[in-house]
Amino acid sequence: MATVSLKSTAGRWVMVSTILASAMAFIDGTALNVVLPSLQKHLQATAEELFWVINSYMLILAALILIGGSLGDRLGRKRIYMIGITIFILGSAACGCSSTAGMLIFFRVIQGIGGALMIPGSLSLISSSINDDERGRAIGTWSAVTTLVTMGGPALGGALADAGLWRAIFFINVPIGIIALLILATKVAETRDADAPATIDYAGAFLIAAGLAAVTFGFLRMPTVGFGHPQIYGTIGAGIILLILFVIVEKKGKYPMLPMNLFNNKVFTSTNLLTFFLYAGLSGGMLFLSLNLIQVQGYTQLESGLTFLPFTILMIFLSRLAGSLADKWGPRYFLIAGPAIAGLGLFLMSRVGQTTGAHEYWYTFFPGILVLGLGMSLTVAPLTATVMGAVSTHLSGTASGVNNAITRIAAVFAVAILGALAVVYFSGAVSQDIERLQLNAVEQQSILAQTADLGNATAPKQLSPVVRTAVTGVYHKSFITAYQKVMWWSAVSAWLGALMILLFSSKQKLKQ
Repeated sequence: MATVSLKSTAGRWVMVSTILASAMAFIDGTALNVVLPSLQKHLQATAEELFWVINSYMLILAALILIGGSLGDRLGRKRIYMIGITIFILGSAACGCSSTAGMLIFFRVIQGIGGALMIPGSLSLISSSINDDERGRAIGTWSAVTTLVTMGGPALGGALADAGLWRAIFFINVPIGIIALLILATKVAETRDADAPATIDYAGAFLIAAGLAAVTFGFLRMPTVGFGHPQIYGTIGAGIILLILFVIVEKKGKYPMLPMNLFNNKVFTSTNLLTFFLYAGLSGGMLFLSLNLIQVQGYTQLESGLTFLPFTILMIFLSRLAGSLADKWGPRYFLIAGPAIAGLGLFLMSRVGQTTGAHEYWYTFFPGILVLGLGMSLTVAPLTATVMGAVSTHLSGTASGVNNAITRIAAVFAVAILGALAVVYFSGAVSQDIERLQLNAVEQQSILAQTADLGNATAPKQLSPVVRTAVTGVYHKSFITAYQKVMWWSAVSAWLGALMILLFSSKQKLKQ
C-alpha cells in the first residue's frame, strides 16, 4: 500500500482508529491504579494479589507483544490489530464481572493476549501508512492524544470508584473497542510485509513468558517467606536461566520473535534501554503515589485521579511540539533532558511526608507532578519516533513490538521488585515502631501480619481502641516511609534512562 498524507481523509482515519484502540488499552492501566484501593477492599485482595492483578496482564503482554508485532507484519497489520481489539474487549467484559481476585487475575491474562496483538498494531499502522516526512508529527499526535485520554483515566477511575462503580473501568472498553473495529473494517486499508516468513517463534514466546513469570513470582513472594526460602531463590534463579535461554534461542533461531541483530544498532539499543529504565520508574512511582494518596493521605479516589491533571495538560501542549522539534533538531537532547527532569519530579514527590489532605496538594505533590509531566512531555514523542525510525519500514511492527514489550517488562519488574521492597520497608518500619507500644508477642505478630496488605493494613480488632488508634498511626507513618524509599528508587531508575543515551548514543548517530 502506498503511504498517505497525514492531512488526507485516509490518513485521518488511520490516526483515529489507532488512537481509539491504543487509548482503550492505556486508559485501562492508568485508571486501574486509582481504583486499586476499591478493588482491594471489595475483593478482599492482599497486596500480593493486588500486584498480580497488574502483573498478570503485563506478563502476558510482554511475552506475546513481540509475536503480535511480527504477526502484523506477516499476516496483515489491520487484521491482527482487529483480532487483538476483539479479544481485549471480551477480556475487559470478563474482568468487570469478576467476583474474586483470582478470577480477575485470570481474566487480566485474557486482556493481555488481546493487548499483545493490538498494541503494536497502532504504531505499525502509522509507520507503514503515513508519509515518511510526516511520520514524526503523526507519532507526536498519536502520543499527545493517547496520553491525554490515558492521563484522563485516573480522574475517570476516581469518579467511578467513589461512586462504587470500579468495574466500569473494564466495561468502558467495550464500546470504545467496537467503534475502533467499525472504523478499521470500513475506512482503513490493510498493510503487510510481503517478504515476512509465515512462522511463529513458539519456543521464544514460552521462554520469555515462563522466565518473566518465575522472576515476578519470586519477588512478589519474597516478603511473605523471606529471601532465604528455596521458593524465592529457586524461582528467581529459574527465571533468570529461562531468560538467558530465551536470548540464546533468539540469537540462533531462523525466524526469531526478537531479532537480536536489531540491537546491533546503537540507537535502537540505547533508546530501548532508556525506555526500560524510564518506564520502570514511572510505573512504580505512579502506582505507589496512587496508593499513598488514597490509603494514607486521605484523598478520595476522584481527588487522587485529579492530581494527575497537570501531567495531562503538559502532555497535551508539549508532546506534539517536542516531536516536531526533535524532527528538526534531533532527539538526543530531548532524550537526555526529558528523563532527567522526570526523575527530578519523582524525587520531589519522594520528599513529601504525611499531609492533612487534598487541600495541601498545591505545595506538596503538585510541584513533583508538574516536573514529572514536563520531563515525560519532552521524552515520549521523540523517543517513540526515534525507536521506530531506527529500523526500516518493513520491520516497523517488530520494532514497535520490541519497544512496547520493553515498556511492559519494565512495569513488570518495577511492580514486582518495588512491590517486594515496599512490603519489606513497610513491615520493617512497623516492627520498629510497635516496640514502644509495649505489646505482647501475640499482639505484635497480629499487627505485623497485616503488613502484607500495605496501605490497606487494618489494626487487629482484638486490640483496645487506644492501641488500635496508635497502631493505625504506625501503619500510616510506616507506609509513608516505604513510599518515600520506593519513589527514590523510581527517580534513580528514570535518571539511569538518561544515562543510557549519554553512554551509548553519540550525537552523530542520534540525529534522525
